[in-house]
Amino acid sequence: MWNILIVDDEQPARDRLRRLVGAIPDYRVAGEAANGAEALAKIPELAPDILLLDISMPGMDGMALASVLQEGGASPAVVFCTAYQDQALKAFEVEAVDYLVKPVRAERLEKALEKASRYLGTRAEDDAEQQFLRSTVGGKVVLTPLARVVCLIAEDKYTTVVHENGTTVVDESLTELENCYPSNFFRVHRNALISRKH
Repeated sequence: MWNILIVDDEQPARDRLRRLVGAIPDYRVAGEAANGAEALAKIPELAPDILLLDISMPGMDGMALASVLQEGGASPAVVFCTAYQDQALKAFEVEAVDYLVKPVRAERLEKALEKASRYLGTRAEDDAEQQFLRSTVGGKVVLTPLARVVCLIAEDKYTTVVHENGTTVVDESLTELENCYPSNFFRVHRNALISRKH
């Protein structure tokens, strides 16, 4: 099941996309955001696989959000859903997977989501450097490459990530992380996972 975050400043547009996604098997809407800044705040919590992203929004627009995610080195797959037909070239410069012009048609959305899931599947299988643990530090999203994680230690309700450049904290439990990344980590203690690479 692929999780989707819908980012659009217009509620009717979000409602329509939610309905369209609801009719497509293997995809579900994990949440919604009305602008880029709100989406950036929700990404660590919701960990969406795919963003359905509008371009024109107040504050941080879709292109700015995609650029921020691209600079961070990891992001969900981005599918732009916009009224603008002339922004496609710029969209692909920020590594968008697809570009849909509103009103979005159901069959076109399904194709875009299939394309996004193929992109994500390839990325996850072929390149461990592209897999990241997301955390929030002082309101900023921090993405730690899995390849740089040394160990994971359970502490209270959080998990401490010890990596090559220091430490950070994530919300996922050790069991969740062990199940998500069995080829990356193995359990050495009930409260610790060690990176196979290290």
